[in-house]
Amino acid sequence: MGESVLREKLKLLPDSPGVYIMQDADGVVIYVGKARVLKNRVRQYFHTSEKPVKVRAMVENIADFSYVVTPSEVDALALENTLIKKYKPKYNILLKDDKTYPYIKVHTKEEFPRVSITRRVKKDGKYFGPFMGGVNCKDLVDVCAKVYNVRTCSVAVTDRPKKPCLNYHLGRCPAPCAHLCTREEYAARVERALSFLSGNYEEAEELMKEKMARFAEEEQFELALDYRDKIAMLGKLKLRRITSMPRDVDADVWAYCSNGLYATVALLVTRKGVMQGSRTFTPEEGVSERGEALMSFLTQYYAAHEFPHELILEEEFDDELFCAYARERAGRKVEITRPKFGVKRELLEMAKGNASEYLEKAVSAIEHKNDMTVRACERLQSLLSLKHYPKRMECYDISDISGVDKVGSMVVFTDGEADKYEYRRFRIKTVEGANDFASLQEVLRRRLGKLGTDEEEKFPKPQLVVIDGGKGQLNAVAAVFEACGVRDVDLVSLAKREEEVYTLFQDEPVRIDRRDYALKTLQRIRDEAHRFAVTYFRNLHSKRNLSSALEEIEGVGKQKRLALLEKFGTIDRIMCADERELMEAEGIGEELARRIRRYFEEL
Repeated sequence: MGESVLREKLKLLPDSPGVYIMQDADGVVIYVGKARVLKNRVRQYFHTSEKPVKVRAMVENIADFSYVVTPSEVDALALENTLIKKYKPKYNILLKDDKTYPYIKVHTKEEFPRVSITRRVKKDGKYFGPFMGGVNCKDLVDVCAKVYNVRTCSVAVTDRPKKPCLNYHLGRCPAPCAHLCTREEYAARVERALSFLSGNYEEAEELMKEKMARFAEEEQFELALDYRDKIAMLGKLKLRRITSMPRDVDADVWAYCSNGLYATVALLVTRKGVMQGSRTFTPEEGVSERGEALMSFLTQYYAAHEFPHELILEEEFDDELFCAYARERAGRKVEITRPKFGVKRELLEMAKGNASEYLEKAVSAIEHKNDMTVRACERLQSLLSLKHYPKRMECYDISDISGVDKVGSMVVFTDGEADKYEYRRFRIKTVEGANDFASLQEVLRRRLGKLGTDEEEKFPKPQLVVIDGGKGQLNAVAAVFEACGVRDVDLVSLAKREEEVYTLFQDEPVRIDRRDYALKTLQRIRDEAHRFAVTYFRNLHSKRNLSSALEEIEGVGKQKRLALLEKFGTIDRIMCADERELMEAEGIGEELARRIRRYFEEL
């Protein structure tokens, strides 16, 4: 798009809040931003005033832009986060390889709340965490069961009483499902467990010491040792308590450090006055100002994590906007604090020190990672004469044994890094027998059929498709591309034996130096597609064998097979399960669990 057309589009920008999307000459999204007034914000990029180097580089690459008007700036902030996650633009600060830490969830919406471990936070219960830095959630859940007798199973409590399971006989659950406990009695246990999870460890510690002493006196030393380990774990948690901080403070401490090219974001997590742990992120520096970049980073982070009651940081940004966004997401008020002194300032200085130190040490590692990812993709474009920079690469593989349970996999690399949220699996539906060529064609036909439809929102168009195989596999897939009318997506194949790359525009393969990161990127995506396909095949095969094997056990009908399948998933897990674990499946009593256990022991 020419400069004159861009100038005309700039004149048509509205005075409304919204999100603007910058694209390069290939139509790839390179930046997403939000604006209180779209007209003013977007025009700033094209003014002749002096700009930072990165902003100038971005503006030089802008070939077109679009925008979405939103009802408010809060909606714009939410949409900006969604689009950044979708497009992963080159000039935005990005939260890459986000790792979610476990939470302990108390299902307070249920009549008889249970305790479980989860990594997904929703508005359907009370959550404690995240737990990091060596804290084992299973130990804390075990304390809830052993000390407070709060149930950990997912068995539904109905009007019809069930048979008490092993947990009842072990004193870990009062069996509300068997109507052996009133709602009031159980609610009192839950309240005490909630207090424990909130950081009041003293009562649980005293109760466990009493039980440990009793088991030792009864010479049940294994149980006594288990309680000793739990007491030691609570002792470590108490050592993390920040004595000068009130116990009702739930705060995340954030610090931002940049050298102009790379940025480091450090996080300290405190819950109920206890230091839960720390984490450091190393994204590339974006084109936004520091405060705006940090706000964008935080919206990405809290899309997958629970908001604390307080954020402690130093960077200045639009507090009112972010707090409004946080209230909408969390359903409650979230405060932003910029302390000048006291324990909160000390925590902030600690986070700043972590960020600065990590950036200093991590620059060479980041450079090496860039060689393996973005720069490797740039070399691929050059070496293989690709039409576009391969920002989104997709690779496909087929797995089967003698044509049985054929499955296909699609893995996605974005800027040379595995993007596991985008992976997809396919069950082959139309191909008879072992025919990898026809199976590949079916998978690609189904995949390419989504382009240009409403489903392209979920399956964005790739710039490069990689096939595991040689010239034959490449030609088979090329026929599908032709039939689907797809001509602006590059297609190559990687042959295993000599690691040669086949393209459509020449008969001879391209040989890339085995030490070149460009070839290693193709090898990584090829190997990942194979791993993903084989894993899917094994899961399907295990589930089929599990269902047929269980049919041979007396007393295991269709409903009980489904219950076991839902509980364990694979044949390996059910074969390794003991009687107590088997009884956790819906409808499996003590006698039947013993029969199942005996069946697998005799195989």
